[in-house]
Amino acid sequence: MIKAKKSDEKKRAAASNDCIRILIAEDHTVVRDGLVAIVRQEQDMEVVAETGDGRQAVELWKKHRPDVTLMDLRMPELDGVNAIYEIRAADPSARIIVLTTFDGDEDIYRGMRAGAKSYLLKDVRRDELFQCIREVHAGKTFVPPAIAAKLAERLTGDELTPRELEVLRLLAEGKPNKLIGADLAITEVTVKSHVQAVFRKLNVLSRTEAIAVATRRGLLRQ
Repeated sequence: MIKAKKSDEKKRAAASNDCIRILIAEDHTVVRDGLVAIVRQEQDMEVVAETGDGRQAVELWKKHRPDVTLMDLRMPELDGVNAIYEIRAADPSARIIVLTTFDGDEDIYRGMRAGAKSYLLKDVRRDELFQCIREVHAGKTFVPPAIAAKLAERLTGDELTPRELEVLRLLAEGKPNKLIGADLAITEVTVKSHVQAVFRKLNVLSRTEAIAVATRRGLLRQ
């Protein structure tokens, strides 16, 4: 009996060593609890830590060195993109999956540029999530077709300059050109030039349309 018991313990220890160790960083408690529950149902996966705080996600990553991290983009203290940057500064080989509700091409671009190996939306099917975790753990990049299309759109489009983004954000606040110029210490003529450049790059004809497109793409959430 004693030998059998020791044999069972060795098997469990071996199985544990084979598991993909996962850190979950998600600020919505119900969503995080759901992720933890379904991941723990997989025989080859285990949750080593969980948090709803971006800063703590970095600290927990350093403490546990998980095989794969599921990272939300919007979290208190430190957002997901900057958390990814900090983790990859500690270890460039860190394998991180962005799991978020934001599907704008700018959000996708920022997440992948930071070093994420995948970008998934929270309505992802369970089987696709697990496939993604396993592929990322194996060293692959996992980008669903819809996400890849938006990323391609972002990469092939004209990028707004920092000044144009400032003008765009002030447009979204409803400010006229004169007040935008005052806020940025530039002339009204220069503001008009920036607005025209924003319209051209976003392929829109009006301020309302520019704000709508920028919001959808994630340009106004940075």
